[in-house]
Amino acid sequence: MGKTAKTAKTAGNAADCSINNIYRLEGRVPIGKAIPFGLQHILAMFVSNLAPITIIAGASKTPLTPAQLGMLLQNAMFVAGIATMIQLYPIWRIGSKLPVVMGVSFTFVTVLSTISANYGYPAVVGAVLVGGLFEGTLGLMAKYWRKIITPIVAASVVTAIGFSLFTVGARSFGGGYNDDFGSAQNLILGTVTLAACLLWNIFAKGYLKQLSVLAGLVVGYILAITMGKVDLSMIMSGGIISLPHLMPFKPEFYPGAIISACIIFLVSAAETIGDTSALVAGGLNRKITGEEISGSLGCDGYGSVISGLFGCPPVTSFSQNVGLVNMTKVVNRFTIMTGAACMILAGLLPPVGNFFASLPDAVLGGCTIMMFGTILTSGIQMVADCGFSQRNITIAALSLSIGIGFTTASEVGIWDIFPPMIQSVFSANVVAVVFVVSIILSLILPKDMDVKKIDQQ
Repeated sequence: MGKTAKTAKTAGNAADCSINNIYRLEGRVPIGKAIPFGLQHILAMFVSNLAPITIIAGASKTPLTPAQLGMLLQNAMFVAGIATMIQLYPIWRIGSKLPVVMGVSFTFVTVLSTISANYGYPAVVGAVLVGGLFEGTLGLMAKYWRKIITPIVAASVVTAIGFSLFTVGARSFGGGYNDDFGSAQNLILGTVTLAACLLWNIFAKGYLKQLSVLAGLVVGYILAITMGKVDLSMIMSGGIISLPHLMPFKPEFYPGAIISACIIFLVSAAETIGDTSALVAGGLNRKITGEEISGSLGCDGYGSVISGLFGCPPVTSFSQNVGLVNMTKVVNRFTIMTGAACMILAGLLPPVGNFFASLPDAVLGGCTIMMFGTILTSGIQMVADCGFSQRNITIAALSLSIGIGFTTASEVGIWDIFPPMIQSVFSANVVAVVFVVSIILSLILPKDMDVKKIDQQ
């Protein structure tokens, strides 16, 4: 009898650790098979995790030294890994238990660059610390205000996130913010990478089909090396081991800087709600719960406090990885955790971080341009799930038309009459505009707007 029970237990453990668990939130996956899926997530966001720091630090009133910038880039990798771990495996109520990958956010670049230029980089750190506490506390109290984020508001925001990422994918595809943007080399590199992703997705069998992005990255990286687009000499430039630096800058607190940052933290909260809603809808085929929204926002805010303590800008959920989840349906927390562990290692081992950072923009663009489209389609699916009532159509149509139309580069002058703070928050942020307009419409429009047919006499 004991032998039978032991055999059953062994069989149960074997079933618990299966490659099939990649499509389930819980359960173990063999570590050797989990790591490639985790790496795929990290490679999809690695360059974007580092770029905001370079821009914000470059705008500083007192220029940062190359050594200081290198230290911040190392810290950013470490912090992104820690925040992702907390999102996956919550501490108290902080974290959502969802396969959300965290990273340094582009949402804050404009405002934090202005703060950096006007007050200096230490003021950026001070604003991030206060703003992070603000968003984190707001997240823990989400049950008191969550009702204003109706399903059609969330659906509109997710759709807006998809639209906002199209130009990001195109910029990466063409070579990023480099002098050779749009060159034949970059376009060839992006096209070959995209073709490799598509071919892998067509011909691979079973669970291997979900590694199409990683396959494209490998093919693109090898091609980039042969084209001379990768500087391999930099990989060992930072030594073998380097511990992250806590409090590299003494924070400074300015009311104007803090207020500006808190406003953008509200916009970031809207994006996080949209990201996590899209992930749950596309990856888990259900609606997000109040506890998951509260936990994800708590991790956003308090994770940003941790980021600030290491001198870095705020961290938030990465839309790139939401697109990857929606495309592959790989939602396993253990699997994503292996990617977070790689991020932490990258923050401790400079060669690992330098290797990831050497990935050319065009290769990343070839892999992500289709992923961003899946976020848009998730938003459209969420709108459809809400139902095409007259009220829902009005909210989605008007918020998207204003949000996309008023933030298009050629029409950005429409914001010129507004104060600089309003311009910095809304003029180039389609998600922020859609969020505000959709909430206002959701609050003021009658609950029943459907046209009623007149009975024929």
